[in-house]
Amino acid sequence: MILKKIVLFPFAVIYGIITFFRNILYDWDILKSKSFDIHTICVGNLSVGGTGKTPHVEYLIKLLKSNTKISVLSRGYKRKTNGFICASENSTALEIGDEPLQYKRKNPELDICVEANRVKGVSKMLQFTEPPSLIILDDAFQHRALNCELKIIISDFSNLYINDSLMPVGTLRESKTGINRADIIIISKTPEKTTAIEIRNIIKDLKPLAHQQLFFSWLKYGELAGFQNPLETINTLNDLYRFRVVLFTGIGNPTPMVTYLKEYAGEVKHIKFSDHHIFTIDDLAYIKSELDAIEGGNKIIVTTEKDAMRLIGNDLQDIANTLPLYTLPIEVDFKDKTDEFNETIINYVRTNKFHHKKYS
Repeated sequence: MILKKIVLFPFAVIYGIITFFRNILYDWDILKSKSFDIHTICVGNLSVGGTGKTPHVEYLIKLLKSNTKISVLSRGYKRKTNGFICASENSTALEIGDEPLQYKRKNPELDICVEANRVKGVSKMLQFTEPPSLIILDDAFQHRALNCELKIIISDFSNLYINDSLMPVGTLRESKTGINRADIIIISKTPEKTTAIEIRNIIKDLKPLAHQQLFFSWLKYGELAGFQNPLETINTLNDLYRFRVVLFTGIGNPTPMVTYLKEYAGEVKHIKFSDHHIFTIDDLAYIKSELDAIEGGNKIIVTTEKDAMRLIGNDLQDIANTLPLYTLPIEVDFKDKTDEFNETIINYVRTNKFHHKKYS
């Protein structure tokens, strides 16, 4: 591993120089950032994948949608289409990406759109018959051509950005100093047993700036829901001990989910695919073979909600419907800081006082 990092270090230096000068051009206003007369919230990270952006975007949607006309704009990572597309009830992950599809299926009343060029995307959304008053931008922190008003950065507790390195040595998309552009920093996937002293030490290490607010979030899992029939549920806390589980994931960091299921299930076999993996018939056949290899009854297959999106609307769905397949919903919780976080977001929507032009 050390040798690999030494070999890759020159490439990380070159990558760092490129991203540094790109940011300088925007900081000095040589390259222009487009602002819109609308509330915009960016949810992003400094690293590549695995920080838990999706449940945080869903948290914001749930918090705001009852009182605000909101829409969501994403690039639609790994979709097989190009240009601006708005999700419909018949959309698939190949058309719009798994995360936008998940947002749409949970919030069918909202406009969920994809466009790699966020400036074009926002412009088109403002031309809707009923344009939004707030757009949540999923993974747009490095898209500096668009000047988002409220910038939220998420960093995984187990891989804090201060301990990471630039790609390809590490997972950082840009220098750690990029965090200075953030208004809110969220440390996600905080372990349940984290002590107050540990949290204080992390805050001391991160040294947030005067204009920044720092929050810690915890993962909260729901009941297992049937893939074919979501009303068919398994109570994780009370009933999962009776089952042996084959878990398959194609997400950035499945470790918290694996740990959780192992705590409650009788047995867990984890099949790990790459992040946003496009599943095939052979993949499902392999997963079923691992299930069949478990002797006895009371055995099920579990996956994430995001992974399940890539099984919908294609030939795989018919196969998945024949399997004892369940999804495990994930939400985030800010524990004793929930009211403070909610008030921060709601106050922004009401007053726009968190727009820091100095760090745009």
